[in-house]
Amino acid sequence: MWLFKRKGPSGFSSSSTAEEVTQGIDGSGLTAIVTGASSGIGAETARVLALRGVSVIMGVRNMAAGQEVKDAIVKETPEAKVDVLELDLSSLASVRNFAKEFNSSGRPLNILINNAGVMGTTFELSKDDIELQFATNHLGHFLLTNLLLDTMKKTCHQTKREGRIVIVASEFHRYTYREGVRFDKINDQEGYNRYLAYGQSKLSNVLHANELARRLKQEDDADITANSLHPGGITTNLYRHSGIFRGLGSIIGKFVYKNIPQGASTTCYVALHPQVKGIRGEYFDNSNIAKASSMAMDADLARRLWDFSVSLTKPNDS
Repeated sequence: MWLFKRKGPSGFSSSSTAEEVTQGIDGSGLTAIVTGASSGIGAETARVLALRGVSVIMGVRNMAAGQEVKDAIVKETPEAKVDVLELDLSSLASVRNFAKEFNSSGRPLNILINNAGVMGTTFELSKDDIELQFATNHLGHFLLTNLLLDTMKKTCHQTKREGRIVIVASEFHRYTYREGVRFDKINDQEGYNRYLAYGQSKLSNVLHANELARRLKQEDDADITANSLHPGGITTNLYRHSGIFRGLGSIIGKFVYKNIPQGASTTCYVALHPQVKGIRGEYFDNSNIAKASSMAMDADLARRLWDFSVSLTKPNDS
């Protein structure tokens, strides 16, 4: 049970669930991609979007787990339109394969929800020799977003409906290395701290959303918004690498942490609710606009991260 239930200007609070914030919304005719949809808030996001009529593509690393989630969704909502595609955000090759398969399918794309992530891992390099949390939580999604943008723009142009890019960040974006993003030491094992590295990746999520929103706003024909959010503290598989947080979850979780339906609420709100129409470059918490850290609002840092991410992912080479 979440302790603080005061409603914000949106009419929702930390105790609101994903179903509650999307009640009465008709998502039929919309297509969404949800990464990390095989468990936790990603699975709940996929379920609720499908419940509202959205055609959902689940991007998952574990295909068997993804199929189980799909089967459960269809069992609950027989008319649900759900597909499962393999996607490992820690592998740029996997990201490219996913984007190529989706783009070549000819399907529209209205909503992209960058949800997948890892937290508090010991130092490890990705398949592309990049620190794992930064690679999975930020770089994979950065490349994915870039590779899907043309399809989103085409969909917006054809349907005259706003596209939305939703990036799941965290309040942990406030707790990062002193310099925010360690551009010159991204793979420095000696100075690595698993929690500061997680904060770095989450700060990158907010900066990515803000810079993407700025760039899209400059394009007259791109009716696409980009926003980031904090889902809340939730006891999910995200904590599987973090003993201290897993322990806290078992002790005080029922008093402090959100449950999964509550944890998916802000994602679903930003993805579907009409109150969010036209809003871009904002940071949401508890289904309301919130204030990100001053570092997260640093436009120069956001531009530098963008250029750094392009140099590592080379989206134009795909």
